[in-house]
Amino acid sequence: MTRVTLSFLSVGFLLVASQVRSEELIVYTALEADQTKAYQAAFEKAAPGTNIRWVRDSTGVVTAKLLAEKGNPQADVVFGLAATSLMLLDKEGLLAGYAPTGLDKLKPIMRDPAEPPKWIGMDVWASAICFNTVEAAKKGIAAPVSWQDLTKPEYKGQIAMPNPASSGTGYLMVSGWLQMMGEEKGWQFMDGLHQNIGAYMHSGSKPCRAAASGEYALGLSFEYRANQTQKSGAPIEAILPKEGLGWDMEAAAIIKTTKKQDAAKALLDWSVSAEANRLYAQNFAIVAMPGIQSKLDYIKGDVEGMLAKNDFAWAAENRERILSEWSKRYDGKSEKK
Repeated sequence: MTRVTLSFLSVGFLLVASQVRSEELIVYTALEADQTKAYQAAFEKAAPGTNIRWVRDSTGVVTAKLLAEKGNPQADVVFGLAATSLMLLDKEGLLAGYAPTGLDKLKPIMRDPAEPPKWIGMDVWASAICFNTVEAAKKGIAAPVSWQDLTKPEYKGQIAMPNPASSGTGYLMVSGWLQMMGEEKGWQFMDGLHQNIGAYMHSGSKPCRAAASGEYALGLSFEYRANQTQKSGAPIEAILPKEGLGWDMEAAAIIKTTKKQDAAKALLDWSVSAEANRLYAQNFAIVAMPGIQSKLDYIKGDVEGMLAKNDFAWAAENRERILSEWSKRYDGKSEKK
C-alpha cells in the first residue's frame, strides 16, 4: 500500500472520527443563561464528543414551542423545564421513558413515578419577594412578611410580578396561592394584589431585576434570582412570605423522536450525578440528591420547610383553565412581548 493511499485512509479515518466526536444535542431549556455555561462545560467534559446547543426561553414559551412542534419535534432533550410542563408534554406523548444510571440515589419525590420515568427532577425553585430596601425607605414602604401584606394600599403601583402564561415562576406562584388558600380565596387575593401591580413581566427574573434597579420597590421572583441579585451588590432583601412558597421542580427528559438516543441518555445520566447536583446546589437551596444541597448566602429561613403542599398533577391538568381565567382578569397590565 502506498504512502498516498495510507495518507488518504488516515484522512478518511480522521474525518469519520471527527464526525463521531462532534455529535450535537439540541437541548430546550428555561434555565437562566448564567447557569447553562457551567452545566454545559461539566457535561461535555464528562461525555467527550457530545456538544450541547441550547434553545433557551422562559418556561411558558419553551412549553408552547414544544407543543407547537409536536408533529415535527426539533429538540433531542429538555433540560431545566418545570415538571408541570413536562407532565403536559408527556400527556401529548412527546417523552421517552428512561431510568438514568444513579436514579436510585435521588429523593423519590424528584422524579416521575412511572416506570421507567418520563422526567427526572434536578432541583426545586420557589417563590420569593425581592424587596428594594433603599427605594422602600424613600417611599416609606414597610417590608412585607406575608403574601396578604401585598394587598395593602401602601404597595399600590410598587409591585412587579411574572406573567404566569409565559413564566414558570409566575405559574408556580398562582398555582401555589390557589392550592394554599383554596380557589375562591386565591382569586380574591389575586384581585387585591392586582390593584397594586405595576406590571406583569414575561420572565421570572425580570421583576427582581426591576426591583434592584429601583423601577419598583418589590419584585415577585424566585429564591435563586433574589440570592444572586443581592450577591451582586443590589440593595435587595429576599423575603419568604410566611404562608408558604409556591414551587416547582426543574427537570430533564428525552424527546421520544430523537435520533441521538445514546447522547440523550448520557445527558440524563449526567443530570442525576453527584457532580451535576453539586452544580445545581450552587444555585438552589434544594436539589435532587440528598446530602448535597447547601444554604444560599442571602436567603433567610428554611426554604424546604416553607414549601407549600403542591399537587403537581392538579397544577398540570388545570394549567390551561387557570391561565385562561388569569388572563381574563389581569392581562391588561402585562408588558408587551
